[in-house]
Amino acid sequence: MSAAPTPATPKGEGQMSLAGRAITFSLREAGVGLALVVLVILFMIFAPYFATGDNFTRMFGQVAINTVLAVGMTFVILVGGIDLSVGSVMALATVVGATIMVPEFLASYFPVELDPMLSIPAAILFVLAIGALCGFINGFVSERWRVPSFIVTLGMMSMARGASQVVSDNSTITGLPRVFIDFGNIIIDLGVVRIPVYFLIALATVAVAWFVLRFTIFGRFIYAIGNNEEAVRLSGHNPMPYKVSAFVICGTLAGLAGLVWLLRLNVGSPIAAVGYELTAIAAVIIGGTSFTGGKGSVIGTFFGVCLLQVLSTGLILLGVQDNWRVIVTGLVVILAAVFDTYRSRIIASMRAR
Repeated sequence: MSAAPTPATPKGEGQMSLAGRAITFSLREAGVGLALVVLVILFMIFAPYFATGDNFTRMFGQVAINTVLAVGMTFVILVGGIDLSVGSVMALATVVGATIMVPEFLASYFPVELDPMLSIPAAILFVLAIGALCGFINGFVSERWRVPSFIVTLGMMSMARGASQVVSDNSTITGLPRVFIDFGNIIIDLGVVRIPVYFLIALATVAVAWFVLRFTIFGRFIYAIGNNEEAVRLSGHNPMPYKVSAFVICGTLAGLAGLVWLLRLNVGSPIAAVGYELTAIAAVIIGGTSFTGGKGSVIGTFFGVCLLQVLSTGLILLGVQDNWRVIVTGLVVILAAVFDTYRSRIIASMRAR
């Protein structure tokens, strides 16, 4: 018996001209990258203290957290789903990880005291497992009973946030092991800029996700399902394992984002990451991933995260009030969604030629 074929290259992509490919690239990754460069230049000119090493170091820190979250969200949106629970899962990850690493908090649940060399790996594994479990529940319930993912993940958002409050007893958790704190404080001095070590975790996440989506059969299925799930099913493949896996990846990366939060701020908090799911979704859409699925990349998502952070920081330095910053960010998201509609039409017409 011959094996079922893998998903084919999207129609027209293989025959697209060099000019068409260039236009497609410019409308996706290059477009948001160019916008990012222009925005940075404008703020360097008009915003005081924007072009300072300390400011860029702080931005790198926040970009690291949002990037890990947004990369996971990219997988879910590529298959036509949405995950509103990532912020709450991340908060749960911070309090669970901190609880395991802080002896007095761990003793309230288990009468053991772990050496930091054991508690840190245990916290990492446990946090990633919790994130994966939350993602699995989201994906399985959504696919098994055909419940829209935004409803399932809305429920998980409430459950995870409540669980973080229960685990932490509505209090912040401090006193992480010194070796963990020292690792998070490592700064890589490149002369012009100084990069926190956990930013490298975000870059590694982007690199691995890009490789998976670009060069593996699993990645081809992710795109194929987002483009035409019924065609994948008729070709003899069951889309459910791939869609559930996308949610598991998203949940796991939410757990990883919680660990990055702990490295940066050294505190587990049940109120961490409030609203971060919206920032992640915004970054994915701004970065060129279509809300309908099947189109986009994690490189564009990374640029989208950077653009939102530069915009937020620049407006702060210009003295814009918080309420207006939220309005401006929301307007950018709406414009990106509208632009996505026209971008998809242009790319489709280029492929049809």
